Amino acid sequence: SERVSDSEIQKVSEVLYLLDSNRASESELFIRPQTLIQSAVTNEKNDLSPLPLFVYVDEASLFSKPTYAALISLLDNYERKTGVSENYGSVEVREQENFLKESMKNTELGRELFSFFHTKGYYSSWEEFLYDLRMMWFGLYSRSSGSLDSSGFEHIFSGEIKNGKVSGFHNWVRFYLQEKSGLLNYYSHSYDGPWMVYPDVLGMQFMWDGYYKEVGSSLIGASPEFDLAVYTLCYVTRPGK
Repeated sequence: SERVSDSEIQKVSEVLYLLDSNRASESELFIRPQTLIQSAVTNEKNDLSPLPLFVYVDEASLFSKPTYAALISLLDNYERKTGVSENYGSVEVREQENFLKESMKNTELGRELFSFFHTKGYYSSWEEFLYDLRMMWFGLYSRSSGSLDSSGFEHIFSGEIKNGKVSGFHNWVRFYLQEKSGLLNYYSHSYDGPWMVYPDVLGMQFMWDGYYKEVGSSLIGASPEFDLAVYTLCYVTRPGK
């Protein structure tokens, strides 16, 4: 039987949600989802939203928080096309370690996740947990032609191009910054979660510098540490699923 039940995963996720003190408030983030389409037509590549998705983000408030700043410093470290090897220099490694430390060890949310894993016997120490997080999120593997061209972080947070399409790309901060720079064009959405406050789940269609994403879902307004914690929780407790 599995070490952690589905109900336990749901319960600890709810606790992490309540502890997400760095999530965006309604005054810090405003989006304009515009056109809702049926999931059957997400492959049609129609730009049905004349305006950007993000109306306003309070960068001074949000991006000065240590976890947001640590995330943003990492986002320029990647070659988005699969098949092109990634290389980490000493600066990048320091940025990776800083992101994990700020997100996990320096937040109540991250400490709660470690406590849960520790109680369940997954990790005996912080050092073991942080080492595994480095391997999990920044360990390089091949998505194409044998090159060490990808990592969990690049796929989830930064986004990649594979077989002429956008792969991954599930972080709202990355989406906002790429849209702001003119590299991303929001087309429509096929899912909008039932939540009235942030984080909210949005399933989006968009063109990223010439490449299309049929359905890209993000936890809009969630802090970087919440994204990291929830994905880590799923990966550790349900590997391969």
